[in-house]
Amino acid sequence: MLRCLGPWHRQLLSCSWSRLFLLKHSLFTMKLQSPEFQSLFTEGLKSLTELFVKENHELRIAGGAVRDLLSGVKPQDVDFATTATPAQMKELFQSVGIRMINNKGEKHGTITARLHEENFEITTLRIDVATDGRHAEVEFTTDWQKDAERRDLTINSMFLGFDGTLFDYFNGYEDLKNKKVRFVGQAKQRIQEDYLRILRYFRFYGKIVDTPGDHDPETLEAIAENAKGLAGISGERIWVELKKILTSLPASASLEEFNKVSKNVEGFSPKPMTLLTSLFKVQDDVTKLDLRLKISKEEKNLGLFIVKNRKDLIKATDSSEPLKPYQDFIIDSRDSDATARVCELLKYQGEHGLLKEMQQWSIPPFPVSGHDIRKVGISSGKEIGVLLQQLREQWKKSGYQMEKDELLSYIKKT
Repeated sequence: MLRCLGPWHRQLLSCSWSRLFLLKHSLFTMKLQSPEFQSLFTEGLKSLTELFVKENHELRIAGGAVRDLLSGVKPQDVDFATTATPAQMKELFQSVGIRMINNKGEKHGTITARLHEENFEITTLRIDVATDGRHAEVEFTTDWQKDAERRDLTINSMFLGFDGTLFDYFNGYEDLKNKKVRFVGQAKQRIQEDYLRILRYFRFYGKIVDTPGDHDPETLEAIAENAKGLAGISGERIWVELKKILTSLPASASLEEFNKVSKNVEGFSPKPMTLLTSLFKVQDDVTKLDLRLKISKEEKNLGLFIVKNRKDLIKATDSSEPLKPYQDFIIDSRDSDATARVCELLKYQGEHGLLKEMQQWSIPPFPVSGHDIRKVGISSGKEIGVLLQQLREQWKKSGYQMEKDELLSYIKKT
């Protein structure tokens, strides 16, 4: 048996509910003791677990975080599951002065507590008593297996104790090791509970499975029979899932432009829209996507920008300043988001060297204002505007080096 992380883990194992649960279920198949797992134990998490142990409430890491840890990956988000009800959690946190935030999830059993400058999202074990393919009415439970039964995929239905003990009711760990993606129980039932699980299935398939087309025939049949149910899912939920699919697709995608771009951006953390635009031919495709999925304004503008500029805005090949066309674009746009969009375009184009330069570049301020031009005797607003643009062009040609006096002297020459 691998050693525990500290005395507080031994306290966790010694408490009565933990001993009884392990004797009753005997479900643990391994003990996880990895650097990724150990890195989770911040002061905040230690305080949280000690508090739940003291009140005899079970608490474990749940879902995707367990999957990531078993894969040797430190999870970006860690969700927790507990036998304590929301009311019990609120009473517990209030009694020791712990702040709770974002109470929107309370009706579904989720309480978010803030300890040591960290947020911890904790959800009561639950059963779906009624579903309509989009939403579920839940009932709280203390049965860990019942909670696992309501989850989508076996690889997402595991729990992890804080001593490293794995609780796996549906062979999720074996599926993960064998690179299999299976629904918990009957695929048809799981899909009809929430049709968005169709997209989740393909997302995890693309992320975990090595062999294309290695689907279970019954699973594909259940998906085909229920695909029309996605029409009832909100655009916002579909877009959230689609973004996750896009950022986890392998670089061997079959479509030519997507294949090229996915290789270009590998290792550079592209925004989902940056990848998605590789599938679009014209800007109207972005507009149609927005109508269906209600993407954010920022995402829509990025998509429109990349589709419009991916062929026209390119590095200067006959210049010692290949980044300058991009810099000029930013100077001319005067948009606060211009630099971020240009960086995404450089990722799309595979211009990694220029991307690093752009990320280090600070936009130089244009040194001349309308007030400066008035001082040299020009008062017409229209003429001032024309002159400002002319001076801006001269300033750009100088590599943004010309100073105010030199630019104003150009007015006198003309």
